[in-house]
Amino acid sequence: MRIYYSDEHVVVCVKPAGIQSEAQTLEQKTPRTSMPELLMQEDGGETYFPIHRLDTAAAGLMVYAKTREAAAALSRAVTEGNFDKKYLALVHGCPETETGEYFDLLFKDSKRNKSFVVTNPRKGVKEAYLSYEVLKSGQTPYGDAALVLVTLKTGRTHQIRVQFSSRRMPLLGDGKYGAKDHCPFLALFSAYLSFPHPASGQRMTFEAEPEFLELL
Repeated sequence: MRIYYSDEHVVVCVKPAGIQSEAQTLEQKTPRTSMPELLMQEDGGETYFPIHRLDTAAAGLMVYAKTREAAAALSRAVTEGNFDKKYLALVHGCPETETGEYFDLLFKDSKRNKSFVVTNPRKGVKEAYLSYEVLKSGQTPYGDAALVLVTLKTGRTHQIRVQFSSRRMPLLGDGKYGAKDHCPFLALFSAYLSFPHPASGQRMTFEAEPEFLELL
């Protein structure tokens, strides 16, 4: 686990793939290592509050608050639209346009831990909105693919995965959402974070790159 920044208020790090972004809940029957546990070992703090989520199978930049006051300040930044996140993903095929926006209605099936695009509003359905930019496209060991930079406007469960999959462009390695390749990892990475420091208000920006860039 790479730690990019740490002080008494926050820590910014790269979550490895396969690690839960939040602490284990009582409902979860399969024990998993969580980021708060790893941070206690690597950063030496006593408490770590997640501000945003990242799929267990995905990797990338995350920020954790070390105090309740810092968590409240960062949560306000999220609510006020002052917390920016961007993701890199490798998708099968290629979007029709170099830049674009996707707007869908998503329903989360909690029992199956899976989201679906639906056509009609009903209980449990939420709006999902993202924008993308195609950075590169070509051949990978797992078929034709495009590298896309994604900016989330909403934060729904598996949002990037299900919105691209619903357009017949599942992410590489995403068997849950229709990928038929044999890619051993999910090609989704949190590559950019920008937010105001919870104490000073100073803008903090971090960038990182995934290893899967080498595939294309």
